[in-house]
Amino acid sequence: MIFTGKIVQLAVSFGNPPVVDCPAPATDLFLRDDKNLFTMKFTAYQKGVIALLAVIQFTIILDFMVLAPLGDILMKSMSLDEKQFALVVSAYAFSAGICGVLAAGFADKYDRKKLLLLFYVGFTLGTLLCAVASSYYLLLFGRVVTGMFSGVLGAVSMAIIADLFAFEQRGRVMGFVQMSFAVSQVLGLPVGLWLATRFDWHAPFAMIVPVCLITAVVIFYFLKPVSKHIGQGEQRRPLPHLVQTSLNKSYRLPFITTALLSIGGFMLMPFSTPFLINNVGVSQDDLPTIYFVMGISSMVMLPLIGKLSDKVGKLPTFIFGSVLAAIMVIVYTNLTPVPLWLVILISAIMFAGVMSRMIPSTALMTAVPKAEDRGAFMSINSSLQQIAGGIAAVVAGQVIVVQAVTKKLYHFDTLGYLCVGVMIVCGFCVYVINKRVMMQQNIGQLADQPASDETVVPVAASADD
Repeated sequence: MIFTGKIVQLAVSFGNPPVVDCPAPATDLFLRDDKNLFTMKFTAYQKGVIALLAVIQFTIILDFMVLAPLGDILMKSMSLDEKQFALVVSAYAFSAGICGVLAAGFADKYDRKKLLLLFYVGFTLGTLLCAVASSYYLLLFGRVVTGMFSGVLGAVSMAIIADLFAFEQRGRVMGFVQMSFAVSQVLGLPVGLWLATRFDWHAPFAMIVPVCLITAVVIFYFLKPVSKHIGQGEQRRPLPHLVQTSLNKSYRLPFITTALLSIGGFMLMPFSTPFLINNVGVSQDDLPTIYFVMGISSMVMLPLIGKLSDKVGKLPTFIFGSVLAAIMVIVYTNLTPVPLWLVILISAIMFAGVMSRMIPSTALMTAVPKAEDRGAFMSINSSLQQIAGGIAAVVAGQVIVVQAVTKKLYHFDTLGYLCVGVMIVCGFCVYVINKRVMMQQNIGQLADQPASDETVVPVAASADD
């Protein structure tokens, strides 16, 4: 922990010393209409931040998701069995989880911009290692390095969103940022698959590296310091800060819920492509079409889900998504050879259900921690997500899914039933968390109630305001 702290402290000290943000003028952050919180507008800078965070998420997601469609190519070209492939996927997750925990104590100590830039550069180097890996063990090492930095990146991004956007805006923010899933499917995965079939499996990773380099430059020059949290609350040393945040009773249920939310995806995703190819009869050449159509539909759906989450409520949107996702997961994991159009339709509806769960639940989690705990909370939260997902991938590959000599997968439907069971438990957890957050938001609004009818423009919003 001490060694890690020295590295972080040295790295983030590069450039100008941290600057504590002063409250911006009213029009610099967001406009608020007390009669209708949904009318809050984004400023030009906020829109730029959303776009930047979306690009960062795009590269992270593409780097992670590209393994799924490359699964069949990797397993055949490198003679990997299902256990080895599951280890490649889970190594990334475990690495991200462990590094996230180690970095949690420092996440609220420094300017979030500097942390974002530091870990993004590390993520880029890890992706480069994957692009030049010449053996299974080098690829495994590359995934470990990439995971080390990507796990913290997601946490820092969520902390920035909580710092710069009001709670009533975060559903829409998450909807746009999560569009990176859709863009990766429309642009990234089809191009990556084409490069993989045209050259080899290294090409998609090589494609991601220059995009990361350009994005790192934009972070350096465009993003303003995000350091207001440094002056809030008691300034604790990294290790006590980590311990205190980890043991906070009010954070336990959100941590457990986040871990449960990631289990289903990590169970199904690594084996979805081998299942479609070897069980459903989809050809490798048809995969880009599937991801392209799913991505286009997602680009339309995700902003709508984000708006729905802010307008109707996080909990109702989550429940709707859970019911839809549960039904479609059962259908998907029991597929037999069917026409390509039906595979695309089922996949698109299932993805809409999954994102209708992830967007409101992620927005809800940003309102849980205190401002001075956000970085640590998000880091631990992200770590638990990755570790739980890694365990799920290992269990799926080592215990449940079996690949026959014919390459056909067995017991894939069992994964679907397990996912639905976890979804039901998550529903109860999110209900309790939503109830707590709404109570905190109502208390905060009563405390800030103006004495006149003048419009109030707050500088920031959080669960503890």
